[in-house]
Amino acid sequence: MLSTPSAADRRVGSLTRTSDLGTSLGLAVGDADAAFRTEATIQRVETAETTAERQRRLADAFDRIDRAEASLERRQAAAITAHAAGEMTDRELLDELVRIAAVAEARDRHLGRLGDLADETDGFSSPDFVAELRLRLQAYRGPVRTVAAEALRGGDAGAEIRVESSPNALVLATIHDGQYVRESVRHDRWDRDGEPISSEAAIDVTSASYPETTALREPNAFGAGSIQRVTVPHEFGELRTFVSGGTERVFVEHQRVDLASFPDVDPVSTTEDGFAVTVNRTYPGGPITVTVVDEETGAPIPGITVTRSVGDDGSEAIGDTDETGVVRTLSPDQPYRITVVDEPRVAVIDEIQPTPTPRLADDADESDANTTAVNADAQPETTDFPPATAR
Repeated sequence: MLSTPSAADRRVGSLTRTSDLGTSLGLAVGDADAAFRTEATIQRVETAETTAERQRRLADAFDRIDRAEASLERRQAAAITAHAAGEMTDRELLDELVRIAAVAEARDRHLGRLGDLADETDGFSSPDFVAELRLRLQAYRGPVRTVAAEALRGGDAGAEIRVESSPNALVLATIHDGQYVRESVRHDRWDRDGEPISSEAAIDVTSASYPETTALREPNAFGAGSIQRVTVPHEFGELRTFVSGGTERVFVEHQRVDLASFPDVDPVSTTEDGFAVTVNRTYPGGPITVTVVDEETGAPIPGITVTRSVGDDGSEAIGDTDETGVVRTLSPDQPYRITVVDEPRVAVIDEIQPTPTPRLADDADESDANTTAVNADAQPETTDFPPATAR
């Protein structure tokens, strides 16, 4: 997986994002403003009195969106760096990323309308950079931001979202609609002025970085200029990468993996007070599955409260078991305790250790001389997920 650099100083947090009237109104106002600006631009182009003036106005409009995208990249990088430095809260960062995604989506729609006008204009064709520009804008619209935006707008009951940042790097993760959803960004791997990269080269890069996933389904690529978007839809979910020319490395990763197919990594179990409890532990930010069954019959026990505590922090409820005796949450970075409670019965599994974070092969040995190692005793795995069908 694409993660923050292994030797970087990281900041990690989590929050449950729910409906927020102020932020939701801000997004709605932004959407309305973008729609107004698009229509104003279209009208300005269509009312040009000469073909030459129409061409000039189209070229100006394309150039404005190009500059706006560059501003979005700086804005995102600044927000990530501010969060990593402790200058922005988890909530502030997530809301800013949702706003950036909304602006990027609006700019992309604007580009589509301009492309239609360009096709209708004699002697004019869309600038060469437009196809690449649309891919740049798509890179800001990750699946976790989509979940957060739905929650903010009141379309979702709320989502627990894990936020991890280091200078120039970001990882977001959540559990939503039966899937583990993850997105990551590495600005240090993105060469915005890089050489063009072919679809074949981008597929090779993705296949080398995610050999187990690409073994499930043939990747397909679409790109232009110095960016290629590679998509691998497979039986367990979907992987999408954005590969940069120049560096020839993955700089954005989007993953959706069905929880029912997610590998059970190194389970730990206990039997106590009539409960048989199993915790399938994963890497920090990965999905933990807690299963509670009857110690004697093995039948799943629904409606049982499960809590989690990290370090010396107090316990917090992560939910009640469903009809299959299962409840899920995201793994902390530190050792944690899982407690199953049905008064007066209690079962506890203590000192559960997260597993090492799986990393891309070309990312496992990266380091930064200006940072201090995090969890230096842990040796990161160099693998991707989901696993081959054997799992």
